[in-house]
Amino acid sequence: MSGAMVSPIRPASRPMSAIPVPAGDMFEIIGEYIEANRLDRAERLLGHVLAAVPNQGDALHLKGLIAARRKRPGDAATLMEQAMAEGARKPAQLRNLSEVYRVLGRLDQAVTLARQSIAGDPADPLGPFNLAMIHYDRLEIEPCIAAARHSVSLRHNLPQSHMKLAQAHLLAGDFGPGWDEYEWRYQIPGAQPLMPPTDRPQWDGSPLPDQRLLLIGDQGFGDVVMFMRYIPWALTLCPTISVACSAEMQPLIARTYPQVETFTQWDKTPPYAAYCPLSGLPKRHGTRLETIPNDGPYITAEPDRLTLWKDRLAERVPAGLKRIGIAWAGRPTHNNDYNRSVALTTFAPFASVPGIAFVSLQKGDGTAQIPNWPGPAPLIDFGAQLDTFDDTMAIIAQLDLLVTVDTAIGHFAGALGTPAWIMLPYAPDWRWLMHRADTPWYDSLRLFRPPAIRRWDVIVEQVTRELRARFA
Repeated sequence: MSGAMVSPIRPASRPMSAIPVPAGDMFEIIGEYIEANRLDRAERLLGHVLAAVPNQGDALHLKGLIAARRKRPGDAATLMEQAMAEGARKPAQLRNLSEVYRVLGRLDQAVTLARQSIAGDPADPLGPFNLAMIHYDRLEIEPCIAAARHSVSLRHNLPQSHMKLAQAHLLAGDFGPGWDEYEWRYQIPGAQPLMPPTDRPQWDGSPLPDQRLLLIGDQGFGDVVMFMRYIPWALTLCPTISVACSAEMQPLIARTYPQVETFTQWDKTPPYAAYCPLSGLPKRHGTRLETIPNDGPYITAEPDRLTLWKDRLAERVPAGLKRIGIAWAGRPTHNNDYNRSVALTTFAPFASVPGIAFVSLQKGDGTAQIPNWPGPAPLIDFGAQLDTFDDTMAIIAQLDLLVTVDTAIGHFAGALGTPAWIMLPYAPDWRWLMHRADTPWYDSLRLFRPPAIRRWDVIVEQVTRELRARFA
């Protein structure tokens, strides 16, 4: 009928008691919702299933998976354990609970379930990948590499497994294969794309004497600080360089390397012959442990900010006290933040050291903990006045010492040459290597490592002793 409109069917005036849906189809729909991160919809459907069959194992497991996605690993473990008790023991379900145990630091249980998952489904490449993750967290590097290679043998193009190989090789100081595997990082599902689509090639390290090289300040702020040290080397091969970076990092890069052009919006990209992320420069450089570019401090604080913060520090920090900067939490969205961040109360023993004042460099939600600082050593909070990284650098440059968990400000301190103590998790980020108290990346940093997973109390006790010996 020409011009007729199709109207939606109105629901019947009398509600239908139930619409039968095959259980397999229902769980498939719920799983698709979870994969699409439509967690509320998935949870609503699971509510209907569990209202009808309260102890249905598959439904309990999926509810636990939703809790894990919402970063509630304790709730996830409880639900998945209930699911196992109700018979939900498929290999993928064992693998999921294994990963939850890993996040909770229950690594022995995680290994047991990971191996059971692999035995139950030998063709699943995610089983040995999960096992590789656990071995890394246990600092079992050779088993980690073996498990990751096993995963790659089952699916060659699984970027997660290649990236775990990269992290394990780099942590062990085996930089050759480490940098090669590190090239997979932007293929990991969910990773932000490096840049808009382009027909230009990635730079292979060859000279471009008459053409422009585009460098990209990728990954976190700490990574940009760490890898920008390679820009002078790149300039020897490519005299014309532009750097795409965040607005937060642009002033530092422009001030440090005035001969390069910087921009923060992709529509401002100049014509270029090739591109490379800053984090890809070590591979092009051929960096090995003994050839890490490290000629001492390579960034400086902005002069006007130095003057401004000299006055502010003099006004707020009691005269005669040593200035110790602290930061206890990193970026919450970091995929390993549950291992590297702590509560401010963890630092409470520091407050008993006489002769020092603490200067908070913490930003974000962690600043809400500052009123709970126990004293008697004062803690001065400048959080609301830290508008830019130039402010942060101006403070760091005038500290006697920085004590921090593994966050970007540790990189700023190292690049500035300010003494800093970095409190690492048991399985640290690859750049800090194994077992060392120093780092070839920064001369002014000292590394503190716990003897076991999440034994922050041991590190805090050691740092407190060192503070007392050095400043009291």
